[in-house]
Amino acid sequence: MATFPKLKTNAIAQYPMARRVQFQNQTVRFVDGSEQRYRDSAGARLQWDIQFSELDEGELAAVEEFFLARQGAFGSFSFTDPWDGQVYENCSVAADDLALATVAEMRGSTKLTVVRNI
Repeated sequence: MATFPKLKTNAIAQYPMARRVQFQNQTVRFVDGSEQRYRDSAGARLQWDIQFSELDEGELAAVEEFFLARQGAFGSFSFTDPWDGQVYENCSVAADDLALATVAEMRGSTKLTVVRNI
């Protein structure tokens, strides 16, 4: 399985970054006013918002090649959580588009969202 690319500093992401934990809960309300709740998924949905700035051409090209090889949100890969170092299998990029910006020589930027598929 493919692995999310690291920067030349061996970092997975740069600051600022965000991590979200979401649960898929459903509520059924009955005629008598009582409620029943249940979980609609196998576990927590993890999502990381990653912003890259000040990337050189090689790092920017590596992110772009990785995105193209996964065909956007279609392909899956393993991702190491920058907060705790845990490796999550079966992750994907949240969107089918990737915006790359080159500000100057050796200064590129992009951002993307990685989602753990459950």
